[in-house]
Amino acid sequence: MSDPSSPPVSPPISLHREAVLAWLETQVSPQRLAHILGVEATAKALAPLHGLDPEAAATAGLLHDLAKFFPPARLLAIAQAEGIPLDPVLEQVPHLLHAEISAVVARQEFHVHDPVILNAIRHHTLGCPGMAPLSCLIFVADAIEPQRGDDPALLALRRASRKNLYKAVRKTCDLVFEHLLAHHKTIHPRLIETRNWALQWEKYGEK
Repeated sequence: MSDPSSPPVSPPISLHREAVLAWLETQVSPQRLAHILGVEATAKALAPLHGLDPEAAATAGLLHDLAKFFPPARLLAIAQAEGIPLDPVLEQVPHLLHAEISAVVARQEFHVHDPVILNAIRHHTLGCPGMAPLSCLIFVADAIEPQRGDDPALLALRRASRKNLYKAVRKTCDLVFEHLLAHHKTIHPRLIETRNWALQWEKYGEK
């Protein structure tokens, strides 16, 4: 089994946060913007606990849902233009592409080129086996930011997120599965693969 760790994130990019916020205000609902800011703050707070750059984490958190409200046809069109592979589940549920497309928008609209940050945006919905620690962090922060609530399962997940990123990824997948199964929703195979990968690495991530 190979070590999923990645090279250190490059120095923080020059990102005009106010310009991003102004763009988001025209593209997402106030409730979604509150969620995005919650992910930004959560990621920035967690990053030092895992030896990650807080500014890179905040940047990925701020940009993670740029395409959240893009209509299905637009998501599919951008995916095809960018050569993003489509499978039957993504074609059936194009909304799952919003993470991939948010990375495209971050690159095109805000000139983000750091591959570690772009991958963290890209992987925040379905994850990816072997994903870098920053991707794990954003995947988890998306699930635990304050707007998500304070039920016992979330509180347990927040505790895990401070000690073991891989355990937190696995527990995040488990919570997502519960929600999808309860609502008779399709589960993308990559989320299952991400869960199984994180389970294997859990024992190495304890702090």
